[in-house]
Amino acid sequence: MSDDLTKRQPQDKSKISLTEEWEVRYWTRALGVTEAQLRAAVKLVGHGTAAVKKHLGK
Repeated sequence: MSDDLTKRQPQDKSKISLTEEWEVRYWTRALGVTEAQLRAAVKLVGHGTAAVKKHLGK
């Protein structure tokens, strides 16, 4: 099954996925960070949105 490219936000907002470019764009905009900052945060604390937000001070 292919992705629905009309979706503008992740179905499960409790996890941050870096595998889809549109999801990376969504999270960088939502969190007000660069892609590099987002990727570094996920690498350090995992894919959980709450942990990433806490790490980024959001």
